[in-house]
Amino acid sequence: MKQKLRGKSLPSARKELRRERLNSLLPNAITMLGLCSGLTAIKFGLQQKWEISILLIGLAALLDTLDGRMARLMGGQTELGGQLDSLVDSISFGVAPVMLIYFWSLNNVGGIGWAIATLFVVCCVLRLARFNVASADTELPPWASGYFSGVPAPAAAGMILLPLMLSVETKWNFLQSAWLNLPWTVMISAMMIAPIPTYSFKRIRVSKKLVTVSLAGVALFAAALVTEPWLSLSALTIAFAVSIPFSYLSFKRKQNEELSRSSIHETGSKDS
Repeated sequence: MKQKLRGKSLPSARKELRRERLNSLLPNAITMLGLCSGLTAIKFGLQQKWEISILLIGLAALLDTLDGRMARLMGGQTELGGQLDSLVDSISFGVAPVMLIYFWSLNNVGGIGWAIATLFVVCCVLRLARFNVASADTELPPWASGYFSGVPAPAAAGMILLPLMLSVETKWNFLQSAWLNLPWTVMISAMMIAPIPTYSFKRIRVSKKLVTVSLAGVALFAAALVTEPWLSLSALTIAFAVSIPFSYLSFKRKQNEELSRSSIHETGSKDS
């Protein structure tokens, strides 16, 4: 930063310094709002106000998407911001959603329910730690940045809350059964730490030809979210789950292509 400011007039340097501080502050402030949203979801969960709790976790997911994009657009990416984002995610998408499921269902089986809830949080933290390590890896091919290893924390939060969201919409009592939610929570926990390639939708780039169609799709989903929020959120969660096999096949195809190019390059080097 000092090198950037060197050679500039004092007022100009101070103005640029304030702008850079603001660029770093705003994304972190959004991250903190996401933390507050996740923690408040637990508070409403204690009061059994499930609808408000789910919406607050959804808000935390939206803020999680915005803070990273804002940091990249404003040039405010910092090591502190990256680490802070992971710590907040562990609470908003690890602790908060599983506590809702525990209050709603898992507490009916006592210690087993608490053990499974703890497992979910542990797997979420491990998943985020692995993400931080992978983010610092500079040897990965460019195409690998389009994939996560394991189900990302926000998606895992949506998946574990799926029975609760469907129950709010349909009033089906069997969805609250702990014997349904126990294996479901274990499966989602395992999917977070398993080396399963999943799409990184944060890095999707929409071509100019599809901008109009994409905007129409966003408007349609927004309208559905207002009129039928629980069905819309459930459909979004199910759509992500359905995309996992396709992301796996896509990752393996690109991985095989990369291996083929590497073998051809090595063969050419030996011949020369």
